[in-house]
Amino acid sequence: MSRMLVEVRDLAVDFPVDGPAGGPREYVRAVDGVSFTLEPGGALGIVGESGSGKSTVAAALLGLHRGTGARLGGSVRVGATDVGAAPAAELRALRGGTAAMVFQDPLSSLDPYYAVGDQIAEVYRVHADVSRRAARARAVEVLDRVGIPDAVRRARARPHEFSGGMRQRALIAMALACEPRLLIADEPTTALDVTVQAQILELLHGLREERGLALLLVTHDVGVAAHSVDELLVMRDGAAVERGPVGQVLTAPSDPYTRDLLAAVPRLDTPRPPRGTAPAAAADAGVPVVEAVSLRREFGRGKRRVAAVGGVSLSVRAGETLGIVGESGSGKSTLGRMLVGLLEPGSGLVRHDGRETGGVVPGVQMVFQDPASSLNPRRSIGESIADPLRAAGERDEAAIRARVGELLVRVGLEAGHRDRYPHEFSGGQRQRVGIARALAPRPRLIVCDEPVSALDVTTQAQVTALLAELQRELGIALVFIAHDLAVVRQVSDRVAVMRGGLVVEEGPVDEVYDRPRHAYTRQLLAAVPALGGEGGIGGA
Repeated sequence: MSRMLVEVRDLAVDFPVDGPAGGPREYVRAVDGVSFTLEPGGALGIVGESGSGKSTVAAALLGLHRGTGARLGGSVRVGATDVGAAPAAELRALRGGTAAMVFQDPLSSLDPYYAVGDQIAEVYRVHADVSRRAARARAVEVLDRVGIPDAVRRARARPHEFSGGMRQRALIAMALACEPRLLIADEPTTALDVTVQAQILELLHGLREERGLALLLVTHDVGVAAHSVDELLVMRDGAAVERGPVGQVLTAPSDPYTRDLLAAVPRLDTPRPPRGTAPAAAADAGVPVVEAVSLRREFGRGKRRVAAVGGVSLSVRAGETLGIVGESGSGKSTLGRMLVGLLEPGSGLVRHDGRETGGVVPGVQMVFQDPASSLNPRRSIGESIADPLRAAGERDEAAIRARVGELLVRVGLEAGHRDRYPHEFSGGQRQRVGIARALAPRPRLIVCDEPVSALDVTTQAQVTALLAELQRELGIALVFIAHDLAVVRQVSDRVAVMRGGLVVEEGPVDEVYDRPRHAYTRQLLAAVPALGGEGGIGGA
């Protein structure tokens, strides 16, 4: 009998697509002949670009394609379960019991109407014969284990009361509740800041050592994979192009695609590349496109009232990018929403082009952190991208259609994708749609809240290069909110470091990264995962 926990042989997955009316059903191949094994306590990372088939492979391990119309070939075995042939009851026992999955999108994976602790407790009771009280205690235990502070109180909170990073931690807690033998993690640290990311990766490593938990990690972050797995499987266009020990693949990759993928990883120790000044930036150098003056915003009531932003002042000029970094809950997203007028400040004010404003103003757009929840699932992506054009007064449908097609191509998709719906795209592709929508009305200011967090490194480079190109041409001001410090260094002119609702350090990006003055900034930089060496990517 095999001692392998996971055995995948020649896996092929075909998804149905709309064919000619009245004709035979057509399929597109998403995964083509992938094979691998995973031992108890082992860790395998699957990396590759968006659309490479990574998440499709992960879903196949739990039989999640059953009933979707997809065709599966080859064989998948997890523990004693033949996933392709198992009856429904056996699959239910497999999911959550033998194997558990942490999905990429935390907001759509949690029920907005129920407390987070109750949702974890319900999952636990499905697989364990325990009382409601015991299940709730277990929920608090795992929430505390993944680093959510004041877990007893926060277990009673609903998902919208959590930051994006805390929602992702709650999903990991839910997966760990039943102590599975296999954890399938699909981008588990995508929404997490570097310090919490390091904590989660340490937790997963500890679970492997203590309980022999096996880990299948799907990620576009090669640095995360480098510190979390024993072996790497590199995928491209549905096929495996390279597999081997993680050190070997990272230091001596045999496939040209792997070499290109590694070359695209942003480095923490590389200064921002020089660039020319946009004409508009020179013209408007004296007047900030957006200026915050002593902004403050509180949430909650009574003793639970907290200052999400506790008095922040900053400005951004045309053609300039201000990066904002800090841990989940530091106030980054709240600040960004006040800058675009989606949240009203409790005190302080916002100026656009020197004029005090209230509410949403023309010429300002935002790219949100969660692409799945910011796109209407019942509208085509073309319609979603066209919405801000129509809101701005454009009535020429031919011009709108042409602009939509142009934007799709510029963010790395195809003009012909305009009639597809959000569920037909990967997480990274949906994020690109959100960026295209923000660019549609040619804004003067774009506030980007984790705009590339769901993108693979090659697409990150493409999108950030596009934003830089638009700045040069049009003098757009960017506020770039992100937890990926290496990306922030590459795209930003200045950086503001937030902690507890305050800016603790601000300055030119190379100065802050190379000579950080505040201990918290040094802590953030030290927590960035490395491809090699100690203390940061590339040994920074």
